[in-house]
Amino acid sequence: MRTQAGLLLAHTVVVQAVTFMLRPASAYRALELDVPPAWLGVLGASFAVVPLVLAVPAGHAVDRFGERRIVLVGSGLLATAGLGFVLLADTVAGLVLASMVLGTGHLCAVVGQQALVANRTPADRYDAAFGYYTFAASLGQAVGPGLIVVFGGGRPIPDTGAIFLGATALAGPLLVTAGFLRPSGHHRRAAGPGAGGMPDLLRQPGLVRALTVSCVVLAAVDITLVYLPALGAERGIAAGSIGVLLGLRAVASMASRLLLGRLVAAVGRRRLLIGTVALAAGGLALLLPPLPFWALAVVVTVSGLGLGAGQPLTMSFLAESAPPGLRGRAMSLRLTGNRLGQVLIPSVAGALAAGAGAAGVLACTAAGLAGAAVAATGLHRPPPTDPVGG
Repeated sequence: MRTQAGLLLAHTVVVQAVTFMLRPASAYRALELDVPPAWLGVLGASFAVVPLVLAVPAGHAVDRFGERRIVLVGSGLLATAGLGFVLLADTVAGLVLASMVLGTGHLCAVVGQQALVANRTPADRYDAAFGYYTFAASLGQAVGPGLIVVFGGGRPIPDTGAIFLGATALAGPLLVTAGFLRPSGHHRRAAGPGAGGMPDLLRQPGLVRALTVSCVVLAAVDITLVYLPALGAERGIAAGSIGVLLGLRAVASMASRLLLGRLVAAVGRRRLLIGTVALAAGGLALLLPPLPFWALAVVVTVSGLGLGAGQPLTMSFLAESAPPGLRGRAMSLRLTGNRLGQVLIPSVAGALAAGAGAAGVLACTAAGLAGAAVAATGLHRPPPTDPVGG
């Protein structure tokens, strides 16, 4: 079992590292091609559009065919995307096509990984397991941009061809690793007469609440990545200092995920989710008045601790709420909601706080997180339906 867990975590790190190498490198290649700013937006959206449409079908495929097959498909698509960037990135159309393949591969790999965690983990270990899983994902997202320097050099516009080749080389072993993953066997239940479907899944107690909290928390993470630099620019804080703050937020989030199992054992999952989301809301609200740098560092670190715990805790609630044979679809619903939240919530926050600057956007985000904390009070752990948890 430990070997399987290690393989899954290693696969998770590499999937995220490859993705977070290729996405920035594609933007650099677009700049090399003198792509108009509007097309940069199209390039960014192309990564998310296809997964937004295919997320629920991908979850259904996981439940029907098993996690390993979908993870294998995702791994193959990631390697194909790398080759696509190598061969087709001399045109805007080629960049967009390769980015769409990358987004689809990332989706398949992630849905399969999350379903595998949900289906193979005993229910009393969900929080620790999802904490480790999201820690591995965060680690890969941190390693990927660093590998851009390793493969592409330290120039303002790196050697994108070398980055594309390096990412493709890293993606190759993903297929081997995925081949050694053992499926949980829960897909056999999805084909049975009592498997149920999406309407049954949406009627599960607490599922919509968990999806909502997950969506708001992830959107808040994205908003801090954009609007902390904007806040720094408005208040004359050096870019390097803002980089330190973002780094503190990321490290705090990773720490909370690594310790999640112990924290849940100490205070309980629902209380911890309410507390961490409220903590994040309070931290962002405290950014409104001008603060000295040391106080900003404390506030951002506290926010990072809260934001880091939200995602794995909602995964645990979803895994327990969804019956065996429907957990792939539950995780795909979560990804769909997260993607919609990443598009809609920052837009709404920006529109509502257009006259108040970055601080106003952060205030709206804090209010949204406070609402999510209230929503989390209605979450309760269901009675066990699968004693072995997968």
